[in-house]
Amino acid sequence: MGHGHLHGAAASSGTAAGKHKSRLAWALGLTTSFMLVEVIGGLWTGSLALLADAAHMLTDAGGLALALIAIRFAERPATPQKTYGYVRMEVLSALTNAVVLLLLTAYILYEAYQRFLHPPEILGLPMLAVAAVGLAVNLISMRLLAGGSEESLNVKGAYFEVMSDMLGSLGVILAALIVMLTQWTLIDPLIGAAIGLFIVPRTWNLLKQAVHILMEGTPPNIDIGLLERKLKDIAGVEAVHDLHVWTITSGLDAMSCHLVVADAAGSRRILAEASALMRESFGITHSTIQIEDEAHHAGEGDPGPGHTR
Repeated sequence: MGHGHLHGAAASSGTAAGKHKSRLAWALGLTTSFMLVEVIGGLWTGSLALLADAAHMLTDAGGLALALIAIRFAERPATPQKTYGYVRMEVLSALTNAVVLLLLTAYILYEAYQRFLHPPEILGLPMLAVAAVGLAVNLISMRLLAGGSEESLNVKGAYFEVMSDMLGSLGVILAALIVMLTQWTLIDPLIGAAIGLFIVPRTWNLLKQAVHILMEGTPPNIDIGLLERKLKDIAGVEAVHDLHVWTITSGLDAMSCHLVVADAAGSRRILAEASALMRESFGITHSTIQIEDEAHHAGEGDPGPGHTR
C-alpha cells in the first residue's frame, strides 16, 4: 500500500534572478541610454559599425527587459492551474535570449561578409570616442550582472548579451585605431566575424542548459547514481525505484521517488532521514517520497531501475 508522501520546502516566492532585479534595471537603463548615443554617433559619423553596434545594444536592451519581465512573472503566486507559479518564465527567457543571440551572431557574420566585399567609409576619431564610452558602459553593466550570472540562467543570458556587446565595442575601438593609423578598412569585417565566432560557443552552452531544464534533465550538479546509493544505505530501505531529479528554475531542484521498506513501522523515521539527506547532501529542498512495503511493490510491478528526468 502507498505509505505516504513528504514534500520539502516549496518554491520560494523569490527566484535566484529576483535577487538581482535592481542590477538588471540599472543595466537596462545604461544600455538603453547609450544605445541612443550610438545611433546619434553613427548617423553623425556615417559609421555603419556604430549603427550595427547600436542594433546590437537594442537586442541587449530587449534581453534585459525580457529578463525583468520574467522576474515579475516569477514573483506572481502559484495558482491551482499553475502549482509552481511562473518560475519557469526565467528558463523560457534564457532560451529566448540564447536564440536571439544566435540569430544576432548570424547577422554579424553576414554583415562582416558584406563589409569585406564593400568596405564602408569610416570617420575614425568620432567612431573611437563613441566606442570608448560604449566600452565603459558595457563594463559597468557586466560588473552589475556578474554575480547573478552564476546563480540564474536568466541573469546569465543578460550577462552574455552585455558581454557580446562589450566585445563589439572593443572591436569597434580596434577597427577605428587601425583605420586611423593605416586606412585599412578591411579590419572592420574581420573583427566583426571574430566577435561573432567568439559568441557562438557560450550562447550554445546557454541554449543547451535552458533546453536541458525544459526537458527535465537531471541537474548537472546531481550525481543520480550516488543519490540512489545513499537512499539505499538508509537502514530499512530495501529498494529505490521511480527516482527522478529535475530543475524547476535556477536554484530550485526537485526530487521524487518510491522507497521499498522491509518494515512499514519504520516509515516515519525513513521518511525523515531521506528528506534530510536530500537537503543536506544534495541541496534539494523540494522532495516527494513515497514509502511502500514489499507486498505493495510486488503488486504494482517493478518498473525497472530509476529513471532520470
